[in-house]
Amino acid sequence: MAESQRTIKIQIEYDGTNYSGWQRQPGGVLTVQGEIERVLGRITQEPVSIDGAGRTDRGVHARGQVASFATGSPMPTGRLMHSANSLLPATIRITTMRQAPESFHARFSAASREYRYFLLERPSAIDSRFAGCSHGKPDVAVMNRLAALLVGTHDFAAFSKESSDQHGTLCTVTDACWYRSGRFHVFRIEANRFLRSMVRFLVAGMIEAGMGRFEESDFLQMLESGQRPASLVPADAAGLFLWKVGY
Repeated sequence: MAESQRTIKIQIEYDGTNYSGWQRQPGGVLTVQGEIERVLGRITQEPVSIDGAGRTDRGVHARGQVASFATGSPMPTGRLMHSANSLLPATIRITTMRQAPESFHARFSAASREYRYFLLERPSAIDSRFAGCSHGKPDVAVMNRLAALLVGTHDFAAFSKESSDQHGTLCTVTDACWYRSGRFHVFRIEANRFLRSMVRFLVAGMIEAGMGRFEESDFLQMLESGQRPASLVPADAAGLFLWKVGY
């Protein structure tokens, strides 16, 4: 990195409903990363490439996404953040911006990520934009027993859209539980890394068990065998939030 460049760390929240995920895509596809890069490039008058801690899928939201980028612009971070927020769509907001050590990388420096999934028992004209729905009352005790099985280092191949990536399919989960918050059942999970659609497949499997359509042993078999039934589809993206990134 040139001496005149700074590394900037930003925290972002966004409503992912109308975006094709976090990661930039060719052909003018609307993504969160693409929108932020477009705005920062316009302000700094230089090409800007940002790296995010989590690559959220289409329709997934974030309360605490973290990203980093290098810039040669001397503009103070407070002014840069204010200018960016004035140009970004209302569905994306940079909540903090500060200079970071040159070695900082939002993705590779991260030690943990926390996701939360919000679940309703019946559809809502208002809340369904930010929640999945079980269409009935699930047995949360069953779902919490299954959540407890996730803690530790496991092969989550059965709960990913991709069979593997360059780092394999092992993830270390440090916390996983369901709790009640108002009208929502909320699933909280923290791990060192996540596979593509992993949280949504886990939630879908736990909902199926909680609604009595899966046996608890079926869920455990998926975790141990690395195979899932073709009938299991990911839970609705609307309920999922990247909540926090730990460093």
